[in-house]
Amino acid sequence: MKKTDFIYSQESEPHRIRTKKILKQFPQLRTLIGKNPNTIWAIIGLVSFQVIMAYLLRDQSWWLVVGAAYLLGAFADHALFVMIHECTHQLLFKNRNANRWASIFANLPQVMPSAMSFEKYHIKHHSFQGIHELDADLPNRWEAKLINNSFFGKALWLMFFPLFQIFRLSRLREINPFDKWIVINFVVQMAFNVAIWYFMGWHSIIFLLLSFSFSVGLHPLGARWIQEHYLTHSAEQETYSYYGNLNVVAFNVGFHNEHHDFPSIPWNKLPQIKKTAPEYYETLHYHTSWTKLFFRFLFDREISLFNRILRKERGKVSLKDVSKPDAEITFADNSKLVAQD
Repeated sequence: MKKTDFIYSQESEPHRIRTKKILKQFPQLRTLIGKNPNTIWAIIGLVSFQVIMAYLLRDQSWWLVVGAAYLLGAFADHALFVMIHECTHQLLFKNRNANRWASIFANLPQVMPSAMSFEKYHIKHHSFQGIHELDADLPNRWEAKLINNSFFGKALWLMFFPLFQIFRLSRLREINPFDKWIVINFVVQMAFNVAIWYFMGWHSIIFLLLSFSFSVGLHPLGARWIQEHYLTHSAEQETYSYYGNLNVVAFNVGFHNEHHDFPSIPWNKLPQIKKTAPEYYETLHYHTSWTKLFFRFLFDREISLFNRILRKERGKVSLKDVSKPDAEITFADNSKLVAQD
């Protein structure tokens, strides 16, 4: 049966409520909140890996370029997306601009200047999950109707996933799409792209471009975008985690319920949340294989882009919210204890 609309909820997004409950029962989780400056070494390593691969492939055959992008480059670029995500939540350094420069650096092998745009829209996704005019993670209505539930449509959607995301920006009119950091990101990225082309040639550029495309698209890694918020079970659960082996090379990005509940905890400590409070996560539906979900999404006609929850009530969250409910609750509780003393 073809779906013709999204699923609407009268409930507020579930994460802030769950964060408060978990912190009340397991206050020791507050100690996990903080920064992980060592993440910069992962960024340097991944960027170096992609540049070295681009150099080694500069004179190779096209089939080797495509194969290397699918089997190696896609995983490196996907990991760099996770690093950009960490920088977006300011989980590397205390200085906000230092995190932004790290994010721009992590963006370099991905060819497309997207790091600063991601920061601008991703925080709103956390603050306004399910609000169609503010959550860029939600597809457009025309997008969902166009793709429908066919194998070909969904394969096309994954193949051109970054392009569909760009089309969503015009819907998010309350968010200013430009600022100086967007310009800096663009200029630095273009300079890097020109340098790669000048010193290495087109083979290297195509390798980087294909690595980027595969990392977010028609590849088992692309199932991550389905895993996170698409309704793949009968229950109307709007966020799902992934507990498979690829978390090792994806810096625990699969712990998505945990991340939404505790966005101020860095990637290396996310598994400790589930370990500390298993009753809050093991009772939720979750995925164990991106590859299985990838093929299920393509072939299961019950899954379409309409399998998302929308809500109209924003609550009292400010448009300038920086999405740190776990840190805010911790700070508020600590302030109460100091006042009582």
